[in-house]
Amino acid sequence: MTYLIDGRHYHAVVSGAGSPILLLHGFTGDVSAWQTLRSILEPSHQVIALDILGHGKSDKPPSASCYRMEQVAADIIAWLDRLTPGKIHLLGYSMGGRLALYLAWRYADRFHSLILESASPGLRGQQARAERVCRDHQLADQIEAKGIEWFVDFWENLPLWDSQDALVKAAQRRQRLNNDPLGLANSLRGMGSGAQPSLWKELPRLNLPTQLIVGGLDRKFLRINREMATAMPQAAMKVVPNAGHRVHLENPPRFHEAVMSFLRGQF
Repeated sequence: MTYLIDGRHYHAVVSGAGSPILLLHGFTGDVSAWQTLRSILEPSHQVIALDILGHGKSDKPPSASCYRMEQVAADIIAWLDRLTPGKIHLLGYSMGGRLALYLAWRYADRFHSLILESASPGLRGQQARAERVCRDHQLADQIEAKGIEWFVDFWENLPLWDSQDALVKAAQRRQRLNNDPLGLANSLRGMGSGAQPSLWKELPRLNLPTQLIVGGLDRKFLRINREMATAMPQAAMKVVPNAGHRVHLENPPRFHEAVMSFLRGQF
């Protein structure tokens, strides 16, 4: 279904019945990322999978300001207020995890619990953020100039995906090629990890039951998530073996087990 929020169309798939849970995909992803997890959740939860602005079937506005994390989060809350006004559970992966963490901090009274897969609170320090913004803007310009196939070739060769097997990479390539260059470029400009508000100092005040999920092969995010688990009052960290950054694709059984075990503990 498509929902109009403040002049922007967001695409979402809503299914199942029970306690609601919102699923937020990563950069270059869409609602299809959660196909298997949705089928597992549907008997016990109303599952809400959203295409984040610039992705999937959601709008790709020409103005990068529409993609700022604060704006997208406000859009999501306005939509949820119409769709399901009570508290819900929240799960986000990578970029969607950064957005989920912001939502849980800024709108804490709307959520029962939080699940973050391979996520971070953004970058510390003005210099690190400024440098990342510069790199993201340069890449955004290249995406628009060179097109989606060039970008997917570039993106697939990042070391972040070295742990993925050929079948996973092939499936991801097909999905990534469906993206719109403008949507991805503006998503980088508006919601990149340098552009977003840094939430490191806010973590001790985020008193929400939280499950951090990270792949055992993802060294960078292992370090980040260990720091997050220490800083957050109700956070626990689950390390999934034989998985890198995309835990839900690289070790689905252990990922699904971690998600369902945590959710069962929230009732």
